[in-house]
Amino acid sequence: MALYKYKASTKSGEKIDGKIEASSKEEVIQNIRANNYYPISVKEIVLQKEIELPSIFNKVSSKDISIMCRQFYTLLNAGSNILNTVNILKSQAENKTLQKSLNGVYDDIQKGSTVSASMRKFPKTFPLLLVNMIESGEETGNLTRILFKMTEHYEKEYKLNSKVKSAMVYPAFLGVAAVGVVIFMMTFILPTFISMFEGSSVELPGITQFLLNLSSAMTTYWYLFIGGTIGLIVGTNLYSKTETGERVIETIKLNFPGFKNLNKKIITSRFTQNLSIALFSGVTMIDAIEIVSSLLGNKFIQKKLMDARDEVIKGETLSDSLERMKFFPPMMVSMVSIGEESGSLDDILEKTAEFYDREVEDGLGRMVTMIEPLMIIIMGGLVGFIVLAIALPMFDMYSTI
Repeated sequence: MALYKYKASTKSGEKIDGKIEASSKEEVIQNIRANNYYPISVKEIVLQKEIELPSIFNKVSSKDISIMCRQFYTLLNAGSNILNTVNILKSQAENKTLQKSLNGVYDDIQKGSTVSASMRKFPKTFPLLLVNMIESGEETGNLTRILFKMTEHYEKEYKLNSKVKSAMVYPAFLGVAAVGVVIFMMTFILPTFISMFEGSSVELPGITQFLLNLSSAMTTYWYLFIGGTIGLIVGTNLYSKTETGERVIETIKLNFPGFKNLNKKIITSRFTQNLSIALFSGVTMIDAIEIVSSLLGNKFIQKKLMDARDEVIKGETLSDSLERMKFFPPMMVSMVSIGEESGSLDDILEKTAEFYDREVEDGLGRMVTMIEPLMIIIMGGLVGFIVLAIALPMFDMYSTI
């Protein structure tokens, strides 16, 4: 679609002009003639293109999806039709990637496509769970109710992600500060002592000699250290994207001391919340497990859940399959068993998710409380080690005077 400026005349000879959005100049002329006007001139208005940032800067967050679902639900609940609703959504979307994808959805709907089928063409924008839930809502006629559920879900997801990020800000700041202090001392403080130690006859302790050599190498070959650091970061990133690397890193995440229980609770919370919504929306248990397993962000657990899904297909209960995984907490497995027996699994899972949400919040608080003094001790230890390495030969120099 492009914007055109036109001039035309009425039957009485009066001149009129205006702007119209159309796919071609011929379409503009047809619209003018359809209004019983005579086209005089039609020119396309060339708009200055906005500088588009790379997609990494316009990544669609859970907050963006939450806002979109909230607006979607509100408009449909007020009686707006699908086409008009999506048109409003695309005009109000602040995220450029989301706006562009909604434009594509709008065009597809005009051609007769469903919302879910259109959204499925943009997997990097619309989460798989959302697409499947909307598809279920379209088939059952409960789209408005499902959108309300999805709004609540993505609001919780956004809050959880925000809590995790907030909890890591201060420890990350302390870590960067510690590295900065050490680099500053190694490259600016230690070199001032090199000439003094070289002019004395005092034999330098091993730790002092090691730090002086390291300081000299860092100041002389600084470009190698910078290049090596960048290479290490890039190499680790590339390795993490391989199948082996991904499996190794995810295994470390699940078993890292101090984070093991927290990671387990986060995955449990997401699993129960997503499975509850999928079952509430009318998705079958088999399909729900497959959908949810891909949303947990851990391929190791995803494979385990797919094995559990195969057992469910063979007639096993979900609770027995989850128990054999030996990953999820016994309480969660028990709640699933109760839900299966009572026939209200989606409600039980929702209550279980709320419990583990609180557990995650408490766990994050305890983790920050534990990490803060630990980082301060590490920073103090590094600085103290450097100061000790400088002080030891100075004591020896004073004793010889």
